[in-house]
Amino acid sequence: MSKLKIALLRGGVSGEREVSLKTGMMILEALNKEKYEVALYDPKDDLKKFYLDAFNKKFDLVFPALHGPFGEDGKLQGMLDMINMPYLFSGCLASALAMNKYKAKVIVEKNSVRVPRDKVIEKSKNLNLEAIIKEFNFPIVIKPAELGSSVGISIAENERQLKGGIKNAFKYGENVLLEEFIKGRELTVAIMGNNPPIALPVIEIKPLASSWFDYKAKYEPGACDEICPAEISDETRNEAQNLAIKVYNAIGCKDLARVDFILEENKNRFYFLEVNTIPGMTATSLAPQAAKVAGMEFGVFLDKLIDGAVT
Repeated sequence: MSKLKIALLRGGVSGEREVSLKTGMMILEALNKEKYEVALYDPKDDLKKFYLDAFNKKFDLVFPALHGPFGEDGKLQGMLDMINMPYLFSGCLASALAMNKYKAKVIVEKNSVRVPRDKVIEKSKNLNLEAIIKEFNFPIVIKPAELGSSVGISIAENERQLKGGIKNAFKYGENVLLEEFIKGRELTVAIMGNNPPIALPVIEIKPLASSWFDYKAKYEPGACDEICPAEISDETRNEAQNLAIKVYNAIGCKDLARVDFILEENKNRFYFLEVNTIPGMTATSLAPQAAKVAGMEFGVFLDKLIDGAVT
């Protein structure tokens, strides 16, 4: 039986390059070499070679272990669609929608999932801090509109932090998303597969080194507790999983995505935060952790994702 030829993309040019490089190497180590023949590409250096190899069908499937712009935002997916090259994870439109946090929230809210109140500000327009403060109570969450891994995100407690946080977020794009701060428990649900999609066990994230799940909490060892399965009631778990599937379907996700929520303190209400169409894919990342609790070791988890993408 011939091996499936896979092009594994890692690195890239986004602010999440270092995370992607590590992810790609861990995936490479975990892939079954008896089943797969793997070629590594870094779009930062190998884009032309990768495109020509894809165009000439030198592999069967692209595995994009990329995060952020030019990997997770639909641009790569659109190029692969044009040359009829199969790939893992969501398609062009779903990837683009999920990457834009504001547009994703609009679609999700139209599908009856609660979202935090928000406002988009543009770099090209004059900043009116007074109006923002009047509209939102502190603390205010500040996010680049199109980036992941909590890069560029901050929480402002006062006007000085708000001004600095917006300035920093604009380093990563032309639009910044401001959101009301919802105090509560951070829960995440990975959804896997297509017909039908299946919710993996719910994970609760408890940052230890930070007050929220920032870049440090995500990637420094011991910086947060990730409790899987989350210690919640069956009713709450079922609601989280059902809402995550609703988000997955509303955005049009495929193969795997991870949906993040805040479970509001005291009121026990879920608020959608964002959906990741290429979630972290190291053995200790959130989606693989949930898969392990569901009975899939990392290599088996990768096998199932690949099988789903090629059938």
